[in-house]
Amino acid sequence: MDSVNTRDSMAGASADTSVSASASASADTNPMVGGAPMLRSRDIIDNAVNSADHTTLVAAVKAAGLVDTLKGAGPFTVFAPTNAAFEQLPAGTVDSLLKPENKQMLTTVLTYHVVPGRVDARALASQIQSGGGQAKLKTVQGGTLTARMNGNSVVVVDAKGNTSTVTTADVYQSNGVIHVVDTVLMP
Repeated sequence: MDSVNTRDSMAGASADTSVSASASASADTNPMVGGAPMLRSRDIIDNAVNSADHTTLVAAVKAAGLVDTLKGAGPFTVFAPTNAAFEQLPAGTVDSLLKPENKQMLTTVLTYHVVPGRVDARALASQIQSGGGQAKLKTVQGGTLTARMNGNSVVVVDAKGNTSTVTTADVYQSNGVIHVVDTVLMP
């Protein structure tokens, strides 16, 4: 993944819930993700289509018919898996999910990565701290993700107990915020 210009966006949260500077996008700059600037004036889809690291996610969003939803007013918080995250799935999984007959299953997986509202790193750190070390996040799909700290990194745990690390936090969009993750979350 491309590096981004970053700062500690969780400054002011407790020292126990801070994210390393390399994991959080600067509020003052347009971060680069997948080799492309992520502009705050663009929506989630308009930015994602420019990221070379998110071509599989974009193809999946299109196949599921979620483009108009994620171009909507939101706000949305998206835990966006990279192409490398999709490559970690068992062989044939992505191809199977992209088939028209599996559209509902694909939609379920994708909407499990979306939380209503704008939950940036600072808000997430606060929720983790007030939750005694973890935050429960209700997804658009209806399931729950659990966020925790692992050292200076935020990890998101899915319903199956799999963990995904936030590699780039606070990629602000006109209709929400994206946190880039290294593993596909499964409901």
